Amino acid sequence: MSVIDLNADLGEGMETDDELLEIVSSASIACGGHAGDAPTIRRILTICKERGVRAGAHPGYADKVHFGRFRLVIPLSQLLAQVRSQLFLIRWIADELGVTLEYVKLHGALANQTAEELAFAVAVFGTIQGMDPSLAILALDNSQQVRAARAVGVPLILEAYADRAYTPEGLLLPRSQEGAVIHDADAVVERCLRLARDGEIVAVDGSILKSEARSICLHGDTPGAVELARRVRTALENADMTVAPVRPA
Repeated sequence: MSVIDLNADLGEGMETDDELLEIVSSASIACGGHAGDAPTIRRILTICKERGVRAGAHPGYADKVHFGRFRLVIPLSQLLAQVRSQLFLIRWIADELGVTLEYVKLHGALANQTAEELAFAVAVFGTIQGMDPSLAILALDNSQQVRAARAVGVPLILEAYADRAYTPEGLLLPRSQEGAVIHDADAVVERCLRLARDGEIVAVDGSILKSEARSICLHGDTPGAVELARRVRTALENADMTVAPVRPA
């Protein structure tokens, strides 16, 4: 059987967290920047421990007003301090609960910026490595995140998105553009199967992107998120796939 990881961004104020934690194999937990707080982090980490779900940190720009989806014009040192602060918080709680924090996945505008700008991504990932070299990076495949992670030498997990449209260059289509989020459940399920079976993603212009990603992100903030996640997991398992965390490379 081929192994595929299903991850979800949690702790962001949605009401789907508990149900998604019954479906996914990895949880990327907001840690106080774009969303989240200590009680929420503690609750989700506790459930991860009980259910055997891999736990990861999900830091972003410290901007709850805009949900971390706008690039803040701030000194790099200030941004790196924000990342460190968020990781300190979630690691402290994880250590207290006896939960191993295994990876970092960047959120929103911070994720998009590191996907596009190599030097910026190197600075961010170098900061994460300096805090804990055992932490893997959950990185958008075919982006500068992958190149930066390899340059810095951090463990790497390649990711693709179930419900987001891709540009021909392999980046996520900006949410400001029509069609950036795919709402057709059948189309999302088929995209996941095609990625898992064939390593392919269809871009918005119809071109085929090759991908080695073995972790698929399912969003919890879209309508019908839980039912869609169940459908994706069922379809993968029916296609003889094992849903479980994939190890970093």
